[in-house]
Amino acid sequence: MSRKREIRLDRIMRLLETHGFLRLKDAADALDVSEMTVRRDITTCDGRFTFLGGYITPAHKTPGGMGYILDRERAAHSDLKQAASNAAIGLVRPGETVFLDCGTTIPYLASLLPANHDITVICYSMNVAEIVCKKPGTRVIMLGGLYEVSSASFSGSAALETLRGMAINTAFVSAGGVHAQRGVSCSNFHEVDVKQLALSRAVTKVLVVDSTKFDNVKPVLFGQLENFDVVCCDNDIAENHIHQIEHAGVKLRTA
Repeated sequence: MSRKREIRLDRIMRLLETHGFLRLKDAADALDVSEMTVRRDITTCDGRFTFLGGYITPAHKTPGGMGYILDRERAAHSDLKQAASNAAIGLVRPGETVFLDCGTTIPYLASLLPANHDITVICYSMNVAEIVCKKPGTRVIMLGGLYEVSSASFSGSAALETLRGMAINTAFVSAGGVHAQRGVSCSNFHEVDVKQLALSRAVTKVLVVDSTKFDNVKPVLFGQLENFDVVCCDNDIAENHIHQIEHAGVKLRTA
């Protein structure tokens, strides 16, 4: 290994000790090299680092490193996500069974769930489960399977088999993109089967998104606006997006 590469890798390690994770672009900027050079360095570093989804983390702290990324995404537009969840919480009734999706918006909704209302919560992500499990008088059904670090959630046949046996009053589903032509989409392929099955088992289907998600397109399509009964959003939603929801025959609730 060249001396220059060793110096760059040491610099990356020091940055990771400070920040917990690094975007590839930020690492390249900090080192004043190309992103391709950073990629090559990572592949020849004897397993010191892991490159996942555009982020560099220490190899021995990969799960925690991705957790930092989830924390960062949770903080992004936090006021809008809170507002969308405020709009959604009014759809939860005592004694009902609800499905809570994964992602960084739904935990805000989970935090709003009232205690001692005999609510059953079906979930499949760690950041939701850790909230609802602390709610007194709440029954929690955690879907198991293969743990997916990228979204701190579970996937696979075990999760789907459990979900097929459930009757759901209201499914609260999140998305990374809502587009008039390209539909409702997310970033992770493993989420699609769970989202679609939960929607098929629910009496009421609710999309919980903040206004920044509109006109975005993520890699994986899992539905159309027409598949939902209600969209819960913040008050910053644009007029053309309101018309888009109305045209789909879906109700809009804002905080």
